[in-house]
Amino acid sequence: MTDPADLRREYAQAGLSEESALADPFAQFRLWFEQALAAQLVEPNAMTLSTVDADGAPNSRTVLLKAYDERGFVFFTNFQSAKSREIANDARVALQFPWLGLERQVKIRGSAKKISATESLKYFLSRPRGSQLGAWVSQQSSVISSRSLLEMKLDEMKRKFGDGQIPLPDFWGGFRVTPATFEFWQGRPNRLHDRLQYSLNGASWRIERLAP
Repeated sequence: MTDPADLRREYAQAGLSEESALADPFAQFRLWFEQALAAQLVEPNAMTLSTVDADGAPNSRTVLLKAYDERGFVFFTNFQSAKSREIANDARVALQFPWLGLERQVKIRGSAKKISATESLKYFLSRPRGSQLGAWVSQQSSVISSRSLLEMKLDEMKRKFGDGQIPLPDFWGGFRVTPATFEFWQGRPNRLHDRLQYSLNGASWRIERLAP
């Protein structure tokens, strides 16, 4: 059996300096995201979303980034899911992009808020038909007795909607995470990694280096 303590990798692909970092964290994110795409990393838009429940206990899961701009970072989910209930209780969340193939991570902390139904509908209509049906099938995060229930529900939805347009469920849509801080992490030799944190300072962003 492999001992995890014996797993070691030296990070030496690149560095990140205050001089090379862009002043706007959204522009810096866009640069790194495009580089992750160019490197053909697996699921470069996959991000860990962390929330807390009503008792203050943390909860994390992987979701997919589906849009981003200067307003924030958008993902979609069932509004009855655990993550949605937790956001309703405390809108403060954290995102993390683990671009390990480039020895990079991006961490974002901010607040999540539902996007408009119009925005959700636009994305919903762009999804494959099977994914549209899936949104109607799953009561996300609820306990079910078997997978066969999902298959039965899927068949039911296929019969219900036939070949017609599948409407947007009123219990499904997007959240936008508005950042308060960004951290760009670049692996470096000897575990002396580069960490640059962007924090809002009025209308501008302050850049500070964090110890690894």
